[in-house]
Amino acid sequence: MSDCCVPNNNGKGYDLAVIGAGSAGFSAAITAAEQGAQVALIGHGTIGGTCVNIGCVPSKTLIRAVETLHQANTAGRFAGISARARANDWAALVHQKDELVAELRQSKYADLLPAYNGISYIEGQARLAEGGVALNRDLIRTGRVVITTGARPALPAIPGIEDVEYLTSTSALALETLPKSLLVVGGGFIGAELAQMFARMGVKVTIVCRSKLLPAAEPEIAEALSKYLQDEGIKLVCGITYERIKYTDNGVSLIVREGTREMMLDAERVLIATGRAPNVEGLGLKDAGIAQAPNGGIKVDDRMRTTRPGIYAAGDVTGSDQFVYMAAYGAKIAAKNALNSNSLRYDNSAMPAVVFTDPQVASVGLTEAAARAAFHHVRASVLPLSYLPRALAARDTRGLIKLVAETGSGKLLGAHILAPEGADSIQTAALAIKHGMTVQDLGATIFPYLTTVEGLKLAAQTFDKDVAKLSCCAG
Repeated sequence: MSDCCVPNNNGKGYDLAVIGAGSAGFSAAITAAEQGAQVALIGHGTIGGTCVNIGCVPSKTLIRAVETLHQANTAGRFAGISARARANDWAALVHQKDELVAELRQSKYADLLPAYNGISYIEGQARLAEGGVALNRDLIRTGRVVITTGARPALPAIPGIEDVEYLTSTSALALETLPKSLLVVGGGFIGAELAQMFARMGVKVTIVCRSKLLPAAEPEIAEALSKYLQDEGIKLVCGITYERIKYTDNGVSLIVREGTREMMLDAERVLIATGRAPNVEGLGLKDAGIAQAPNGGIKVDDRMRTTRPGIYAAGDVTGSDQFVYMAAYGAKIAAKNALNSNSLRYDNSAMPAVVFTDPQVASVGLTEAAARAAFHHVRASVLPLSYLPRALAARDTRGLIKLVAETGSGKLLGAHILAPEGADSIQTAALAIKHGMTVQDLGATIFPYLTTVEGLKLAAQTFDKDVAKLSCCAG
């Protein structure tokens, strides 16, 4: 194809093409444009991708709103205080959420494009081709491509699932009328967050999962959170296999097997929350010689390179580290490596992760089991929140803090927090791991009193002291 047929760049080719216009795609495009590159940013569907449209922003908005109900309805834990709250209009809350999503999509994505002269935004279904990217019957000529097409809710292999009108995390967040009862299939972070949110709105919720709630979390945290959810009326059915699902007169029925026993679980609606599948269809990966991982994600090395020279991938489409901040981080590395000398490495060793249940689950680094599997000799400390002054003052001691350290050196390898305000504390542990601090260093650091993050200091001191015998702020 001649240069005259290349769209949006005055007949010239591009230094870089980015396929996908979500958080990762914008990160790659902006990074490249800031280096003076001419970039083709190719979007297909709603601009902004998962996080702002159907993921982080809408879910955390609704979760936080529903938390206000719980806080009001548990105010009686303080002497002399009584309060009750109720949701008058769920649809109004959903509409408010939609307004925020639209505002952020406009201000953080669409409105940014005119600020970067080096970025040409083009809409269409892209496919890798010889010499560049095929799009809308044209060829976008470029020698370097970053794929950032994201992921979508995955569908489990349950017989009958295709015949049932199921909800996903996307459609569940758009509901304007709440069901009376809900089956949540999947015990990962999406399932846990949405199950608690709907339960606090008065929906009768059952979580069904093949292993346990939050299987990747420390067992102490998974077990404690399971108890807290059950205390709120959520039923947990774990350690089962899915047999089949079908319509009933009153909704849906999921048949599961636990050992030799078969059970039937009924609800008005079913929400599928069993993970996410990379968006790779139509990209022409096989023809381009690009390998995929067993989960369908695009294989990349630590420089974000695929198995095809000049082609990079980042974000959820790689099938790993599916967090928006890691997508943006990986995409920035991919763009810089594509334009320069492949010198930058992707490093997730101090990657914080948060599950926005209440209490929140926040973690960074290795779990105790992962550390042992990596042949570390480790020690672990567990601090119940009943030893944390902040929790005592808040009359809410749900949770714990677990630290994993290397035996001998004391180097901090992992930190895991279950606390109502745990998300805002994990970055301190991330910095400690990133900079090679020991638990002795952490225990000797000055922390502000009556904060959740002070629990990291106490958990570090727990390795060698009985913190029950310390006075306030001692040590």
